Amino acid sequence: MKESDSLLVFMLGNQRYALPLPKVDRVVRMVAITPLPKAPDIILGVVNIQGRVTPVVNMRRRFHLPERELALTDQLVVAHTSRRPVALVADAVLDVIACPVQGIVAAEHIVPGVEHVAGVVKLDDGLIFIHDLDKFLSLEEENFLAHALKNGALKNSAPETS
Repeated sequence: MKESDSLLVFMLGNQRYALPLPKVDRVVRMVAITPLPKAPDIILGVVNIQGRVTPVVNMRRRFHLPERELALTDQLVVAHTSRRPVALVADAVLDVIACPVQGIVAAEHIVPGVEHVAGVVKLDDGLIFIHDLDKFLSLEEENFLAHALKNGALKNSAPETS
């Protein structure tokens, strides 16, 4: 991260998480998710966002949080990894914050070997975990997803979102 970066802050349960703002394309309200056969377990399915089929990631499953039914009040954070766009299900999107680099603690300084987290922001009212989207899917999950998307024949069947 640079000297001062902006972060998109969102909620999963009672915990705040963040993504670097340059990785975020948009935030949209929840839409119907089309199942994707043979996709990795953390993929809920796909959505069509402006003509682009985008896999939807179940972050609760990724972080071993209690599962819950999707709600119409949930939001999709549409972001991109170095390999593909993804939509992350969030309970709520809270804010965009500017974060000075000295306010970020690298994840390996807190818990060595922690996966999917690039760092932690320490604020007066608690901690925010910053995700590393490029480490979100394992190589095996990435390969399964690519295969499922290629063979899914869902390109025109997923409901479109603007």
